[in-house]
Amino acid sequence: MIPWRELSPEALNGLIEEFVSREGTEYGEQEVSLVFKVREVVAQLEAGTVAVVFEAETSSASIVPVCDLHGS
Repeated sequence: MIPWRELSPEALNGLIEEFVSREGTEYGEQEVSLVFKVREVVAQLEAGTVAVVFEAETSSASIVPVCDLHGS
């Protein structure tokens, strides 16, 4: 895991924007802004329900649910 608070604001925002744009989270019929989605992920990081991890195989960082980390 990477301590997300140690990332620069630009790096964190870029990582979150990439995450929400590929996740395809279902919000129903309403259109949800990128800003809302980013704030939602930041809240999840603060709550400790998701974490930033570095994947050595792909040399990239991603955001994953903490429960998925404990299952590996």
